[in-house]
Amino acid sequence: MKRTRIVITGVGLTAPNGNSLQEFRQNLLDGKAGIQNMEIRYMGMQHAGICDYDALRYQKKKEVRVGTRAGSIAIYCANEALADSRIDFEAAEKDRVGIYIGCTEHGNVETENEIYNISKFDYDTKYWSHYHNPRTVANNPAGETSLNLGITGPAYTIGAACAAGNMGLIHASQMLRLGEVDVAICGGISESIRTFGIYAGFKSQNALATHEDPNKASRPFDVDRNGIVISEGGALYTLERLEDAQARGAKIYGEIGGYHVNSDASDYVLPNPTRQAQCVRKALKNAELEAKDIHIVNTHATATPLGDIQECEAIRAVFGEGCPDTSINNTKSYIGHCMGAAGALELAGNLPSFEDLTVHPTINVDNLDPKCDLPGLVLNQPRKVAKVDTILNNSFGMLGINSTLIVRRFVP
Repeated sequence: MKRTRIVITGVGLTAPNGNSLQEFRQNLLDGKAGIQNMEIRYMGMQHAGICDYDALRYQKKKEVRVGTRAGSIAIYCANEALADSRIDFEAAEKDRVGIYIGCTEHGNVETENEIYNISKFDYDTKYWSHYHNPRTVANNPAGETSLNLGITGPAYTIGAACAAGNMGLIHASQMLRLGEVDVAICGGISESIRTFGIYAGFKSQNALATHEDPNKASRPFDVDRNGIVISEGGALYTLERLEDAQARGAKIYGEIGGYHVNSDASDYVLPNPTRQAQCVRKALKNAELEAKDIHIVNTHATATPLGDIQECEAIRAVFGEGCPDTSINNTKSYIGHCMGAAGALELAGNLPSFEDLTVHPTINVDNLDPKCDLPGLVLNQPRKVAKVDTILNNSFGMLGINSTLIVRRFVP
């Protein structure tokens, strides 16, 4: 049976190094990272990817105060994605619009803040905010977005650890194909730098990056890599069925080609390269492609010593000693690990390659780890290529969830 074609018609994002696709992409090509030092409660100064978007562009001051950082990021990205798509949103049937937002975790920030606040009053819970419950429910970012835009269709979050950004797009594609909605706003968001718990957790695992220069702290594939730089951010997309997008003459960024999701079922945090390779292979099968047909592989690599090696092992298992037209890169070297937003932002950073035929590099690789020396790896300088028809985006997460999403150049 012929599969309904799903296309990307709008992109809205905020990243530590850019608040629009154009700015973000240019900084990736220019090698400009966006990591700073930030005071983290109980932890002191730590590296962080901090976004600097205009929250008041789409919200009032009271709405920002009552809501959450995650909700605010989602609202900004959703409005930007809709504006970019040029849908006549006023005329749209709001119950036929779906919101599917991936996130790593939600609620920790608000709970930590409330406990800290009542500690100043001898833990008297009468000082606990009455906004706490709506702020901490898992569906908060999608719910705040639905309130902001007046969307009455399905609006919920997808908890998939650091695979969540890909999962937002995958789930939205499925809902469009099922006919549940006509327009989907989807992708991933993260507010992770606002919680000390995630910093403390990674530090206890010896997985928190340190470097005298914050912008060089995230260094996937480098021999001296020593952990993750935690970041916030968001990237949401407008997805539509092809016939609907063509009927209104929409600009099309790309087409959802294929995807797969599986689980390691082997460890809480250590990745399983066999299962990761299986995920990539099944995504290729779903897209009716072979490894040699992929032009860009965006790696998940987070700059942990073992995790990068495991993913490289998985990529070698699929791509062998290299495919002549396949380039491999990484975006976390610029922006750190945006957790639930990672996959969605990393896809956005590569989408313009369909037009400019340029692959952005992995930066901060001064001494390539031989165990991460993949054929086709693009390091430190952009690479001009003859053709970009396919992008394969890997996103993997704790508790062994793996996702691979393939986007094709749109061909009518």
